[in-house]
Amino acid sequence: MTLNQIRAFVAVAHDGGFTAAARTLGMSHSTLNSQIQMMERAYGAELFHRRGRRVELSALGLEVLPLARRMLALEGDMSALLDDSGQLRRGAIKVGAVGPFHVTEMIEAYHAKHPGIGIAVTLGNSEVVLDALDKYVSDVGVVASHHPDARFHMQPYARYPVIAFVHAGHPFARRESIALAELSGQRLLMREPGSTTRKALEDALNAHNVRVQVAMEIGSREALREAVARGLGIGTVSRSEYVPDPRLRPVRIAGDVVSTHIHVCCLRERRESRLIASFFEAIESRLAVQQPA
Repeated sequence: MTLNQIRAFVAVAHDGGFTAAARTLGMSHSTLNSQIQMMERAYGAELFHRRGRRVELSALGLEVLPLARRMLALEGDMSALLDDSGQLRRGAIKVGAVGPFHVTEMIEAYHAKHPGIGIAVTLGNSEVVLDALDKYVSDVGVVASHHPDARFHMQPYARYPVIAFVHAGHPFARRESIALAELSGQRLLMREPGSTTRKALEDALNAHNVRVQVAMEIGSREALREAVARGLGIGTVSRSEYVPDPRLRPVRIAGDVVSTHIHVCCLRERRESRLIASFFEAIESRLAVQQPA
């Protein structure tokens, strides 16, 4: 049974004859007749009594008709839903991000263009974000560095320097900047493995042959901030994600030799999905507006 056969059946029942139904559907009389016959032969059932030019629904046809109408109504509902989704009038997009700062401004830009689309955001380090993309748990990711993995499409968004931050009573708190080498000999508090900020710092330390003492590994920005506020060591964070706190002081790393590079990403095979493409279009529009400034 096909939707075309069901549509033909309903049209004949409604119009009371094959000629009128064929005109309604815009098809030939013979094509319409063959659709009904195929349906009847497939089930060995009689849906209509033919009385010359007139047709009447059989008892079975009378029972089938409301079901057929319901099926066509469901097809219409499904078509409308798909159309709304394709036109971005409704639906939902799932975004994974390494932090709230960048993704919040992206969501603002996206919502302005597509207010009917719901947005769900989950936070985690870069490994978590990319894994969620790979498992189709998220549609779009926001990470803090380029990942050379052929599975993912990566689009640059912004570059931000990484800064140190210390307890207000720390000797560095009275300075505007420190050299990267001055981290040597200090108690350094690091994010967990998989953190892009940590990797950016480690790459810079290795490139400048600076050895540091990692006093503690901490699994979240909030916990890291509290540990620094309690005087347990020095923390590092992207400047864009530093949260002012009277207990803390931000300190620039001279030359901005450590930085994160924000990228928006998705599975390469899904880049042309209308929903996902709309997110990239929204952030591209935002960047275009920001560019002159």
